[in-house]
Amino acid sequence: MNTMKGLKNNFIMAPIKLGYCNKDGKVNDRHLDFYGRRSTYAGAIDVEPFYIDAGLRENPYQLGIDNDDKVEGLQRLTGLIHSSGSKVIAHINHPGRMANPALPGNYFWSSSDAPCENGGAKPVAMDRTMMDRSIHLLAGAAKRAETAGFDFVEIQFGYGYVMSQFLSPAINNRTDEYGGSLDNRMRFPLEVLRAVRQSVSLPVIARVTANEMFPSGMHLEEVIQFVKVLEKAGIAAVHVTTGSICSAPAWFYQHLFVPKGKNWEFAAKLKEKVSVPVIFHGRINSMKDVELLREKYGAQYFSVGRALIADENFLEKVLKLHGGAIRPCLACCEGCLGGVRQGKGLACVVNPTVNTNLSFPKPATTSKRVAVIGGGLAGMQAAVTLRERGHHVSIFEKSKLGGQFLLACLPPKKEPLQEIIDYYKHEIDRLGIPVRYEEATCEKVEKEGFGVVVMATGAVPVVPRIKGLVEFYGSEVLFDDKTPRNKKVLIIGGGLVGIEVASKLVDAGNRVVIVEMLDEIARGLEMIERNMTLKKLKDARVEILLQHQVREVQDRRIILVHEGKEVLVNDVEVIVVAAGMKSYKPFQPALPVYYVGDAKEVRKAQAAIRSAYEIALNIP
Repeated sequence: MNTMKGLKNNFIMAPIKLGYCNKDGKVNDRHLDFYGRRSTYAGAIDVEPFYIDAGLRENPYQLGIDNDDKVEGLQRLTGLIHSSGSKVIAHINHPGRMANPALPGNYFWSSSDAPCENGGAKPVAMDRTMMDRSIHLLAGAAKRAETAGFDFVEIQFGYGYVMSQFLSPAINNRTDEYGGSLDNRMRFPLEVLRAVRQSVSLPVIARVTANEMFPSGMHLEEVIQFVKVLEKAGIAAVHVTTGSICSAPAWFYQHLFVPKGKNWEFAAKLKEKVSVPVIFHGRINSMKDVELLREKYGAQYFSVGRALIADENFLEKVLKLHGGAIRPCLACCEGCLGGVRQGKGLACVVNPTVNTNLSFPKPATTSKRVAVIGGGLAGMQAAVTLRERGHHVSIFEKSKLGGQFLLACLPPKKEPLQEIIDYYKHEIDRLGIPVRYEEATCEKVEKEGFGVVVMATGAVPVVPRIKGLVEFYGSEVLFDDKTPRNKKVLIIGGGLVGIEVASKLVDAGNRVVIVEMLDEIARGLEMIERNMTLKKLKDARVEILLQHQVREVQDRRIILVHEGKEVLVNDVEVIVVAAGMKSYKPFQPALPVYYVGDAKEVRKAQAAIRSAYEIALNIP
């Protein structure tokens, strides 16, 4: 019997860590607001991964299901989601060695004593008592889920967590009956499944990793064998993922630096071998993705995660109940993963309503003529929101819509960032906002009768005063027709832009030297992008000189200073300056003026969009 047929549609919100608790592990209004906005059109909501014991937390603000004192709050959450006609899934997980080592009281059990190669505590190999304790915790969590009104339990068997630590030959080096052959390695996970099924009457979904995406890890052939055994043991469905939180985090998070769709191929191959429903997952963030999954891979069930963060109306639009464009998830992990890691909770680069207490647009008290000066992300967001509120808006843009973010799309593997520019262009057309491709002046906006100015003029590069620095490039080298090839290039500045420029330059065969005044490189880069880019630069033998300052340029000879001593870099053919940006405010009109984005303060895209949205909400 297919228990998934009870869903009102075949779209499931994936379990994504929110980090919204008050360190008590209990449901609060932030959870209710977040899930309430996303449950209306979902077949089911797979709530964020629960911790099953206070000593097994991944972050201090995680939801818990370890104790009966959590049940009342969870009942509020399931009741809210049920009121929209959606089902609710409890995702229970034992992290094993991936419990957070920074949290006091955490303990670390695994199949073996092998620590994560990317850092973390050295675990203890489980003995029988530890296994029984873990099984008891998971079964107890499932019982509480049933009491709290959940419709399904989902057990995490993959992603590098404890069940995967038993299954994976890369981690499990045991010589007893729980190690060696696949039959032995799956023994403990099957004991967990049996105990959970015996403890509840709810259907149990298995979340598995089809391929750990590193050579010594578990791959599809063994996963198919494992899922066939799970099927015989009574699972209701299998939810297919890729990667490992420890060994392949970019695949784990489906980051834009890994190819889209690989996980769909694995899920389709698994679907051919089993009869239980298969839930497809991994960067499903457009109508085209859903259509492709149906037509090419025969997908019936879809797990949608970050697309519902970027656009809470994603499912409404996919189901063709809403005519607007989908605000795209960029797969950048900047706001979602970054916000949780910083202890602020999940947010979103492109959606300013996530975790900000900002409301949706409401009609203005009086309609005004507003001149938005600049068509970057902040200018476009301000214009769209102002128009939605009933103001008459014109955008002045002297070049192309997109502003500095046009450059953000150019480094290797960052092409998907163009999608947010395309989204804003679509909305500007849909709302009938005129774009005037001309330079705005103080006299022009005042003479034409505008009542308000939104200054979204962005930022301009900082050029350091360096003796002899005359000929140099800026970030325009990111454009293919301006990228030097097979040259020796010195980059002044090792922040976000400098590192992205270096990545582009090494692909063009250049020998690159980065000079950075501070003692840190790649400031401002999201963690996964930072780690992968720095590894790429290391492999390309890029020379990185920290705490160095350029003193003088003498043709192809560059004089640096480090700890008071001169350092020479010879045979430099091209210089690129990436020394930061400063706000650009070309004029001050005698009208009410609001500054947004980099014109207000030079920050990243998330802050620019949020500042523009907030200002646009508050112009009366």
